[in-house]
Amino acid sequence: MDRDDFFEKRIQELADMAYNRDIVTFTGFLNLNELHMVNSLTNRNPGIHLGSFGGYDFAERQIVAFIPDALSYDWDYPIRCIRILNKGAKFEYPLTHRDYLGALVHLGIERSTMGDILVKKDGAYVFCQEHMTDFIIENLCRVRHTNVLTELVTQPEELPSLEFQTITGSVASLRLDSVIALAFHASRSSLVQNIENGNVFVNGKQITSNGYQLKEGDIISLRGKGKFQFIESGGQSKKGRLFVKINRYI
Repeated sequence: MDRDDFFEKRIQELADMAYNRDIVTFTGFLNLNELHMVNSLTNRNPGIHLGSFGGYDFAERQIVAFIPDALSYDWDYPIRCIRILNKGAKFEYPLTHRDYLGALVHLGIERSTMGDILVKKDGAYVFCQEHMTDFIIENLCRVRHTNVLTELVTQPEELPSLEFQTITGSVASLRLDSVIALAFHASRSSLVQNIENGNVFVNGKQITSNGYQLKEGDIISLRGKGKFQFIESGGQSKKGRLFVKINRYI
């Protein structure tokens, strides 16, 4: 049994458990490829619908919930957010996403128990499964050469949010390749291979067609480049090009 077969079997087990026991079951944090695989299996499980969340709006890594249609109790995602504060001097080497992730993995933490890591000027925020909270707070004391403090974020207003850059411009059409080219300041031809190779996801679903038509509100992720939200289109230039607005996350 290869990795994909094992993953598919585990997803089916979670769906069956939710249906048979009338309880909500959860995956670990899934990457974009895994989220796409789960979405492609939804029609196999009548009586179950799916939800997904990563701890904050537009999270890339998310936990999927299998929810019975007849569920009769309230529930929440088992996700917590930990703030990591750097104690080092300002002139020390700036820490990156890789530095924080490496320090957490070095503690023996499985990647599936951790969601997104949002790096800020004075530290970072890491989203994790609830049962990992105490372990991370007690054991993460150093990231690369910098001593750090950790604390649980308990108030909703203290949760981090993505920062974004608003980009406006014109495109020939609302095709996926046209809008991505504007978002990442690249030529359409240079992005064709990325799309065809399965590196582009729209609302968590893998899209391999360059001509896929985007809709307002869509979240587009390009592996290795970043993600953006297609906000709106409106008006045309004299040459018939469409004016669009997107928010690229930074």
